[in-house]
Amino acid sequence: MRLKHRFESEPVIPTASMADIAFLLIIFFMVTISFEVDKAQVVLPSTVVRLEIPKKAAFISITDSGQIRVSNGEETSVIVPSIDDVLSFAATVVAINPRKEFVLKADTGVPYRTVDRVIDQLKQAKVEVVYLLSMADTVEGES
Repeated sequence: MRLKHRFESEPVIPTASMADIAFLLIIFFMVTISFEVDKAQVVLPSTVVRLEIPKKAAFISITDSGQIRVSNGEETSVIVPSIDDVLSFAATVVAINPRKEFVLKADTGVPYRTVDRVIDQLKQAKVEVVYLLSMADTVEGES
């Protein structure tokens, strides 16, 4: 008696759902990513006390070379030509949201008179809350 030859199939990896998985991963990363709106690189002064700053605060950064960058907290920061332009920027942000908080980042090499002039511009624009950003080291045993 003669037996029929059976057809043996090769093992395969099912790839039908790979595109679905890749699409879901792309959606996951698009939803969870958060972009940094203030890209100015500054060396912050150190401090002992540090508070949590709001995520949607407006940023003003002053680099060691004197370059000033501003961001309303939702868009990428842009360079302003002078300290006097901080007033018009802050006034525009405050006109849209009167309770908007501002974060001031200044490099350790920036003279205090420059920081003081920026704070004066913010006061003239009627900014209510200004955070001065600093670097805080964690101390063991303290909370």
